[in-house]
Amino acid sequence: MSAAVLKHRGVAVCIMENYQKSKTVEKPSPLPFSNLPLDIIEMKVKDGSKIRNLMGYAIGKMELDPVRQVLFSGAGKSISKAITCVEIMKRRLSGLHQITKVFFQQIEEIWEPIVPEVGLDPLTVKRNIPAIYILLSKDPLDTQEPGYQAPGSFDAFWVETLKSESQGQAKRKQGAGRGAGRAWKQSRSVTREESYKKP
Repeated sequence: MSAAVLKHRGVAVCIMENYQKSKTVEKPSPLPFSNLPLDIIEMKVKDGSKIRNLMGYAIGKMELDPVRQVLFSGAGKSISKAITCVEIMKRRLSGLHQITKVFFQQIEEIWEPIVPEVGLDPLTVKRNIPAIYILLSKDPLDTQEPGYQAPGSFDAFWVETLKSESQGQAKRKQGAGRGAGRAWKQSRSVTREESYKKP
């Protein structure tokens, strides 16, 4: 096993192959929204969360008239899953106003030595990872708030994006087809020339 610490230009460099991550602790961070209602549904999406379970609970609550808002949050790998939940919610319940906040959240990784007998100390590594909060509301929200999206605006954006992407793919396929045709013709001509050269 290699040494735990090496000297590189006078700086101690830790060899992480002697450690294994034991746990990850999310540091508490204040909500980026103010004046949220007391009955708001807060959905903290984790990497191992099942979308079916999340949506079954959130939609069931939002279909009740007294509940007016739901807040989805995710960090790191769970960001894409949180966005998926929001899109499903907006398709199931039309007319939802949305505000999206993106920021960095601090986490602490606790690393334990693989072989404690060597005398290595546990390590605490602090990292900043991207995180997202998405507020959905049946009632109108502040349109001047950064990250605000009116009902239906996000869907229209994606329709245009998908349309432009599909047009670009069609052009690339046509170009690839023309190039492939030329390459096939060239290979046929080379084959004919070679066949003429053979006795």
